[in-house]
Amino acid sequence: MTEARRQKTVGQRKQTARRTKPRVRVCCAFCHGKGRDPFDIMSPLATCQVCGGMGWVALHPPIVPCAFCRGTGISPGLRMTCTTCGGVGMIEVPDNTLTCPCCGGTGRASDSHWPDSPLSCSRCRGKGVVTAQE
Repeated sequence: MTEARRQKTVGQRKQTARRTKPRVRVCCAFCHGKGRDPFDIMSPLATCQVCGGMGWVALHPPIVPCAFCRGTGISPGLRMTCTTCGGVGMIEVPDNTLTCPCCGGTGRASDSHWPDSPLSCSRCRGKGVVTAQE
């Protein structure tokens, strides 16, 4: 079996295992469960682009609050959806995760010159956690 085919098979098993877990409903952090665009950018009647107007999003457990936007669903300092969680405010994490050693779990690329950076950590991609294999 070739390496690419083996990796595809492993990926299919992970997707199948994820599908068997029951989904949980999470209140949309971007619109606060109202189903409307919170910033009225298009119109006051525009539906939320994150939840499609439903007010909730279905995720597979285990889920944790997004470290980058701190669970708000809005990118820090901007009127846009969070690029890490897609505006949901929560992220799905695998069972074997550790706190990101680069950002310390904050999800932000920080240094001594810019402690509250609006950029996401390059190692964990803003999630604040990495898998144990990384």
